[in-house]
Amino acid sequence: MSLVFTEENFQKEVLESDIPVVVDFWAVWCGPCKMLAPTLDQVSAEFEGKAKVGKVNVDENQQLAAQYGIMSIPTVMIFKDGKVVEQFIGVQPKGVYVDALQKHL
Repeated sequence: MSLVFTEENFQKEVLESDIPVVVDFWAVWCGPCKMLAPTLDQVSAEFEGKAKVGKVNVDENQQLAAQYGIMSIPTVMIFKDGKVVEQFIGVQPKGVYVDALQKHL
């Protein structure tokens, strides 16, 4: 199950996390975002306890979207130690996210 990140909890949940965090920038109206959701749920289950996986609704958190330069969605970023270490735009196969996360564990 994906976590929900917002402007209120992003600092604590993502930037201050002691494990890598996968952040999916998405919106309700975005078709490809809906296609990506089950993939990220699988990644979340696979890395339970080793990494966090969550979503940021760009319509509800426009400051975060602007801060991270989100121009198209879905955009998936992997954060480690408060910094973006990987970024993927568009829907990718599950293996892409798994391989990227494993590099940062």
